[in-house]
Amino acid sequence: MTKISGADAMFQVMYDWDIDHVFGFPGGSFDSGMNAVHNWKDKIKFIEVRHEEAGALAASAEYKLTGKLGVCFGSAGPGAAHLFNGLYDAKFDKTPMVAIVANVPTSRQDIDFFQAFDEDKWFLNASVWCRQPKTADQIPVIMDEAIRQAYARKGPAVVIIPKDFGWQNIDDNFRVNYNAHVKDNYPAPTKTSVEDAVKLLKEAKNPVMYYGLGAKGAGDEIKEFAEKFKAPLLTSYLGKGIVEDDFPAYMGTIGRIGPKPAQEVQNYTDLVVWVGNNSPFSILWFPKNAKVIQIDVDPAKFGKRHKTDVSMLADAKKALRAIIDAGEERRESPLYKAAIADRENWDAWQTSFKDSDESPVRPEPIWDVINKEAADNAVFAVDVGNVNVDHCRLLKLHDDQKWTTSGLHATMGYGAPAALTAATVYPDREVWQLAGDGGFAMMNQELLTMARYNMHVLNIVFTNETLGYIQAEQEDESNQPLSGVILPDNDWAKVAEGMNVKGVTVRTKKEFEAAVKEWKKMDGPMLIDVKYTHEMPYSTELNTLDDPAFVKKYQAEDLKPFSYFAEKYGLEADAASGASQHEETEPEPAPDTVSGASQH
Repeated sequence: MTKISGADAMFQVMYDWDIDHVFGFPGGSFDSGMNAVHNWKDKIKFIEVRHEEAGALAASAEYKLTGKLGVCFGSAGPGAAHLFNGLYDAKFDKTPMVAIVANVPTSRQDIDFFQAFDEDKWFLNASVWCRQPKTADQIPVIMDEAIRQAYARKGPAVVIIPKDFGWQNIDDNFRVNYNAHVKDNYPAPTKTSVEDAVKLLKEAKNPVMYYGLGAKGAGDEIKEFAEKFKAPLLTSYLGKGIVEDDFPAYMGTIGRIGPKPAQEVQNYTDLVVWVGNNSPFSILWFPKNAKVIQIDVDPAKFGKRHKTDVSMLADAKKALRAIIDAGEERRESPLYKAAIADRENWDAWQTSFKDSDESPVRPEPIWDVINKEAADNAVFAVDVGNVNVDHCRLLKLHDDQKWTTSGLHATMGYGAPAALTAATVYPDREVWQLAGDGGFAMMNQELLTMARYNMHVLNIVFTNETLGYIQAEQEDESNQPLSGVILPDNDWAKVAEGMNVKGVTVRTKKEFEAAVKEWKKMDGPMLIDVKYTHEMPYSTELNTLDDPAFVKKYQAEDLKPFSYFAEKYGLEADAASGASQHEETEPEPAPDTVSGASQH
């Protein structure tokens, strides 16, 4: 029988699973793997990143963008340790991926050898499945199972390969049954759950829909639901883009990073249609006595973030279609009218700054150019920080545009690795990396990777000389003096040029627009260093428009408080507060000292 090395057999499995590229960084403990990389170079492309964390984050980003798992690898010891951020990002965001981790030879394990540690124990918590083969013959079996488990459990699987096993020759007789793998096929709702949901919708005064990433693919049904039942649409951050941002009933993301209307509207509802959403911060939102119709494919999610009155274990698209077909069309509720007016007021206020000549430049002029210049199928790799706030509020997603970020793990530095993935899987699309100077500083070495493979990526760095998201937390939440957030004004254009990437510094909307147009005509990557305002985004957490100092700080003279629209459209006080069952006066909120995380 034909023989094959353990490492080559592992690559054969990947190839049989239609995997055509892998992200990684070489090391001595993975020399058998690098030999396989060479042997398979005509079938599986090797993207050599400059840091293993970048490779792991890139692999995590792949499923988020394509629905197909990504693969990365790292060597034993430090190479393995560098993978953890990407693995936890995938685990938190329920993203299938496979990480191949090299280990020292089996004869050198468990004796305090060079670069050796108990990898299986370390990676158990960071993965949904983790195995080290006991013999070289098991390598293809383990690799095949890792891919299956990653898809089945929606998370990262880890395969640990001892150095000696990778070199050993084994029988070349293992082939996967790739055609047996099927796409998710979730159930339709029960007749009783549909009837119960329709009953609650009919009885509600001010229904809303709150959806997340689990509603992906149900955009048409969500819009039809909103129009038929006159329900404002609210999302988690990861739900952005399922419905185009310009859809009138879309209020945006609830929480700190979202716009003012979403934060206000959620306080006024008496019924939430909760679809495919597990945002941990949603325990803080909606009136406690509001009823909930929850749609999810995971029974463990029911009632996890809010009490649930109707549980629908079903596919979002199928469940919403059933409710739409069975329910009666509603008239516009007071909340619906107020919400539409509140959003129009917010949009007009943001638009009023799009040609501002303030210096340093405001966000609105820059994002106006991005909205106008980005192709209809552009892919946005979004880092973590204040860039999430501006992206959430100002980028108007439409058509076949895609985006990705680090959601629940919220790891800074995500933007550059995700851009590598986007450029690899969508070589004919525009790829825009959007990053603050804090996040970009963590993974900027991947400019070298973009230059090496001539990736057509536009890296936009918003330089505001601070860790803005943390600065706002220190100022608005914990009310403490600023500590550890100030950054030097780095010359990122010069850094880019040193890494063989075209670099441009801009300070105005006109300069930014010219730089974007230059990139669109050229090959390869470019970096634009935008010298950005040091002012923080409008605080939806404070949102005190009755305070003249607040209004002055955010130039919010043209914004109206939601109470104005509530009164105008006759929104009842009890319905607005959701407090009819709570007679006690709520205490003043204490500083947030427990979450320690971005409210995505």
